[in-house]
Parts: sequence; structure tokens; C-alpha cells
Amino acid sequence: MAGLFNLRRYGASIVRHHLLAGGSTRRRPPPHANVFGRALHTSSVLDRVVSFHLSDIGEGIREVTVKEWYVKVGDVVEQFDNLCEVQSDKASVTITSRYDGKIVKLHHSVDEIALVGKPLLDFDVEDQEEDDSSSSSSSSSSDEEHERPDKKSAEAGGQVPTGKVLATPAVRRIAMENKVDLTKVPATGRNGRVLKGDVLEFLQVIPKGTVKPHPSLVASGGAKEQRKPEPSTPTFDLKQAETVVPLKGVAKAMIRSMTEALKVPHFAYCDEVDVTKLVEVRSQLKEEAARQGIKLTYMPFFLKAASNALLQYPILNSSFDESAESVIYKTYHNISVAMQTPQGLVVPNVKNVEQKSILQIANDLNALQERGAKGALTPNDFANGTFALSNIGIIGGTYTHPVVITPQVAIGGLGKTRVLPRFDEAGRVVPAHIMVVSWTADHRIIDGVTMASFSNLWKQYLENPNLLMLGAK
Repeated sequence: MAGLFNLRRYGASIVRHHLLAGGSTRRRPPPHANVFGRALHTSSVLDRVVSFHLSDIGEGIREVTVKEWYVKVGDVVEQFDNLCEVQSDKASVTITSRYDGKIVKLHHSVDEIALVGKPLLDFDVEDQEEDDSSSSSSSSSSDEEHERPDKKSAEAGGQVPTGKVLATPAVRRIAMENKVDLTKVPATGRNGRVLKGDVLEFLQVIPKGTVKPHPSLVASGGAKEQRKPEPSTPTFDLKQAETVVPLKGVAKAMIRSMTEALKVPHFAYCDEVDVTKLVEVRSQLKEEAARQGIKLTYMPFFLKAASNALLQYPILNSSFDESAESVIYKTYHNISVAMQTPQGLVVPNVKNVEQKSILQIANDLNALQERGAKGALTPNDFANGTFALSNIGIIGGTYTHPVVITPQVAIGGLGKTRVLPRFDEAGRVVPAHIMVVSWTADHRIIDGVTMASFSNLWKQYLENPNLLMLGAK
């Protein structure tokens, strides 16, 4: 029963996570012993330091975060013991040991980043000859000297002498508890060493092929005699599947403008507007506008309402001179309108909106859109903007967070108009055309009360569009 319990424990550890990390070996230089100590050496130095590397764990992951160490410097571990838990952007993985030995260094602390292919920790491990001698310590020194020449020649070819099996005490214990003859177990370790995984495969606790052969066996051809190598995964150069496109024109200008804009401390304010009456008014006027050769959209109404509200809150139509710490008020309302063109997103402005009727605004807006579609916008079309609106609703979406176009201090983002149930004055549920507006302002000179007050007045003009027809201010 004890053997079955241990077998299940070892098997579960391997099935959970088997050999995710690889190691590179470097010999520790022999200590500076005296002449007599060196004269007594009859074999090479048997202890060594192994760097345990984080291997590729798939899905393009190149780095992980160390979340927890299960070991510390000075701990002695065996193969398949848990070492640490790492977290990628996709999953959490437990890393297990592929060595028996003592831990001499941890390369990362908890919450530090570990890179694939770089060391996780260092082991002080014993060489194969030392493990073999410890497992057969009852043999006399003369017997060991007698066996060594045959053993060296056999190990040089990756084979194990007949009747002699290289294995650690832990592996021999598992074999003894489960009555396994180690000479019948295919070995995948260095120099023909039988690993715990080999025994578990032999007992069919883990699937065949779980344990990978030691690189020295592959180099010597020994692994080919014991198991077929796994097929290699085709690789290709990712650079060949990438295209580099230098930014230029409008896209390059956006880099500069948005970089400057995001130096400004923004704050946002959102509200709903019932544009049911505006839908009716626009429907009545668009035919007359079409007879005059003008396409009438909702945007001219939004611009005129903004201009009327700016007359009451002129600080929103200003700019901020940071060097002089002063506000520059503008009496002209050159309202910028974001529009998509073949060259990218541009923001020209309609000049002097405060002096124009809705049809005049519509005519100017149509002209900007035509020039934008042809790529014929001029520098004057962009110059001296004082306020901005962006109608993202024509594409889709309800809420947005527009970025202030410096040196302006405010911008509004208009969402898609939707038909939603609302209560009328009599308390009945009626369909209503609801649009959401998202305002963003420069919080250095604009406060929330000012922005909300402006929004309420703008909303009043749109919910009662006849006020715009009367030229109310």
C-alpha cells in the first residue's frame, strides 16, 4: 500500500507539469587542496553547479511573473519536486525540478519578471558516478576500481554495463516498492541512468513518451535505441509575416497632436438628450434644404446650439496660455468637426458659426466634407479652431471619451441616437429619440459646474429646436 501511495504521488506530480524547464551545466572548479589531498583523487570532481532555465511554455509567452517559491536557498530537492509557481498573461504554471540536488541561488524574487530561456535558479548536484557509488556503498574499493574501466568505456558509448544500473536511491526505492527490475526499464537519463519518470512509464502510471531523453543520449545515438524521438515542430521566421509601414501625413500629425493633448489634465461629463422634436424639425426642413442644393444633417443644429451656449459660457471658447498662466477668450466661434477621410481622421472647423444660420452652417459643412473626401483641405480649414464636436454616433457606439484638441479647452462626443421608452408629462410610456453626449474639458481652467451648466443649455436648445429658429441666445 505504501508503494502504491508513493507511486500515485510521483505520477500526479509529473502529470501536473513535467520538465517545463531545461538546464545548462557548468563544472565547479576543484577546491585548492594540499598535495596529499590531490594525490588521493582517483576520479574527476563529482559535484557541479547547474543553471535551471525557464523553457518555452508555448502560446508565444516570452516572460512570466514569479508568484510563489516553494523552495529556498539551501533546500535539497529531488526530480519532479515543485520549485515555484509562475503566472503568464494566460495561465498559472507550476515549475518542477529535473535534478536531484541542493539549491544554491534563486535568480528572481516574488513578483519579478522571469524570461524564457534565462536561469530561474542554480542547483548543486552530484555527478552520475557519485550517485552510483552511493547506491552501492557496500562494494569494496577494490571492486570499484576493478569495475571502473569497463564502466567508463560503457558510459562513453551511452550504455550501461550488464547487471549494473545507474539510478538514485529514490528511484531504487520506487522500483523496490513496486517490484520492478531496473535492468528491464528503458533509461533516458545521462549515461543510461534510470529516472523516476522511466519507472513510472514502465508501470504505465504516465503516458509513454512523457520523459524526454537526456541530450547526451541523443548525441550518442543511445536514445534512438530506447524510444523514437518526437517529431519536431515546423518553425518559420515571424519577421517574414510582418509588414512595417512608416507613418506619414495625417497619421504622423496625429502622433504629435495627441501626444501634446494628453499632457492636459482631462475630466469628463456625460448626459442624455431627448432629440425627438429635433428629429421632426429636421425632417420638415431637409426637403427645402435639398431644393437649395444643401444636405441637411443633424450636425448643423448641434453646432448652432453649441455656439448659442458658448455665448453664455465663453470660457469654453477660450485657450490657455500656460507660460503666462492666462486665459485667452475668443469672440469668434470656429467650431471644429471631426470627420473621416481617405487620408485619415481630420478636424477642420466651420468659421464664425455665431454669425450664420443653420442652412449656412450646413452649406459650409458640406463644402468641408467634399474637400476632405478629395484630399483638398487647406491649412486655413484647420486654423484657429476654438471648440470641437465629434459625432461618433454615425459609426456606432453610445459613450466615448474624446481628447481635447489643444490649444482648445473643450470637446463634445455625440453618441448614436436610439429609440428608447420614456415617460411623457402625463406619465405615459412613449418612444423617444435619445442621444448621449460625452463632454471632455481641460481641468486646469474648466470646472465641473461650468461644463454641466453649458451642457444643460446646449441640451435645452436641442430639445426645443424652435429656439434656434428664433435665433434665441
